[in-house]
Amino acid sequence: MKTPAALKSLALPAALIAVAVFFAVREPAFLGARNLTQLLIEFAMVGTLALGMFLIILTGNIDLSVGSGVGLIGGIAAVLVTGHAWGAGAALSAGLAVAVLLWTLMGALIVKQHIPSFIITLGGLLIFKGLFWLVIQSSTVPVSRGDEDNAYSLLTTYYLPQGAGLALAGGASLLVWALCWRARAVRQSVGLPAEALRSYLAGPVTVTVLLVALVLVCNRFRGVPLALVILGAVTALVYFLTRHTPFGRYLYAIGGNEEAARLSGIRVDRVLIGAFAFMGAMVAVTGFMTTAYSGASTTTVGELMELDAIAACVIGGTALKGGRGTVWGVLLGALIMTVLLNGMTLLAVSPEMKFIARGAVLALAVWLDVKLGRA
Repeated sequence: MKTPAALKSLALPAALIAVAVFFAVREPAFLGARNLTQLLIEFAMVGTLALGMFLIILTGNIDLSVGSGVGLIGGIAAVLVTGHAWGAGAALSAGLAVAVLLWTLMGALIVKQHIPSFIITLGGLLIFKGLFWLVIQSSTVPVSRGDEDNAYSLLTTYYLPQGAGLALAGGASLLVWALCWRARAVRQSVGLPAEALRSYLAGPVTVTVLLVALVLVCNRFRGVPLALVILGAVTALVYFLTRHTPFGRYLYAIGGNEEAARLSGIRVDRVLIGAFAFMGAMVAVTGFMTTAYSGASTTTVGELMELDAIAACVIGGTALKGGRGTVWGVLLGALIMTVLLNGMTLLAVSPEMKFIARGAVLALAVWLDVKLGRA
């Protein structure tokens, strides 16, 4: 008989499959190579922002300003490219620096002045939204000056050649196998019991199959989109930070019991500011991709993305109180949100119903978080 933990682990994949089957039956184009590739680009944007939010929520905090920040940082880079003739690389670097600075300052304000993150980031939401509209002057700003300078737009329009995509999937798979083998060897070297061979092989085999399948699906259209490669790099970085560094362990400790973390010698203020600085970097990357995907910076870029990021984390099992969550759960939650939004767009669902669906999903996710927290 399945244990409650096992049932919980199967619930998310089952929900994803159910949502995907529903849209595939209602609209056959949902499973088309073009739509699936576009869905993966949208997933890359939601997933990148959600992974940044994951580090914030792990500590028991929240960030409501990221949606406005996505629009602001993407708008700054677009204005520098088109209005001030900056190169795309310089404009993106400037936007990244501004984002990291702003979120570092917000983190410092939260921890040094002991103000709840909900209040500070709610203020940030309004301030960044106003600054965003001022920067673009409430108009539409394209992301490039023309064909001679389209590096900005390439973030979501460039696709890896088919061979390069397969080589990347193979390299990533080999790295996963090597890391799993190393982890098993370390356990044996310190006298811990080795995992059963079946359990040991499950993770690497699953990752390999998923990566190859993903590349094959993308190769049916134009190839692996660059945005998905960016998400893969961010995922690897966040996984490494949370699983193999003291910083990651401190995040979980602070979310579990901040006072106990302080008493144990953890520099709580420094860790929290670091988490917000990382969030700023993820806001910048998401802002660049989202603006590039839209083709221009407009007043609606980034709208409600903070809710999608929070919902992805909570759906994926990250506790709003902090101290619990996994990178893979966040990605699965982000994929569910992306499939839901993509499917509703294909079915030409009205904007009113999209708002209702997103709100209902967020409310359901929080309810489940409360119920599971009591279990």
